[in-house]
Amino acid sequence: MNETDSQPLKDIVEQGLKVLFIGYNPGLRSAEKGHHYAGNSNRFWDILYKSGLTPDKLNYLRDKELINYGYGSTNIIDRPSKSASELTNDEYKQGRLELLKKLEKYRPAVACYVGIGVYQAFSGIRKVTWGLQPDQVVEGILDFVAPSTSGLNRMPIIQQVEIYAQLRKLLDEINQ
Repeated sequence: MNETDSQPLKDIVEQGLKVLFIGYNPGLRSAEKGHHYAGNSNRFWDILYKSGLTPDKLNYLRDKELINYGYGSTNIIDRPSKSASELTNDEYKQGRLELLKKLEKYRPAVACYVGIGVYQAFSGIRKVTWGLQPDQVVEGILDFVAPSTSGLNRMPIIQQVEIYAQLRKLLDEINQ
């Protein structure tokens, strides 16, 4: 499959989500399979489970079950590519506007940016740290920055799990 043959990956989203996970864009395998985080080396499902965000380990074929936990999934850019480095500034500019509309429409409690570059592109903020951000791009929606779960990310999985566990703790605090 080449990039021009693929259709945009359908969002998993509804009103009142606890968390909307926001990736860069669909990988080629995700677009081909029609499921989020379907790449062979993508660790998204493993990290959700190990961090305590899901009680059992889902996989890309069960991606729509995210809704059962109050989670959703979308991307800042719809166009599939082999890597996020192939995305253009114009695509990010358009994607930012589309993502802003989605967040305002669906109003998740937390927008979790799966990759620091996703948040930087969306917020325009260059100096970003992992975890809960001090300011909100969309009023009333908490911004949380987590590492990309792509196999191209060389951060050790244990560190990634620790950051996603902070998201789980934040959700626990919100729900108290």
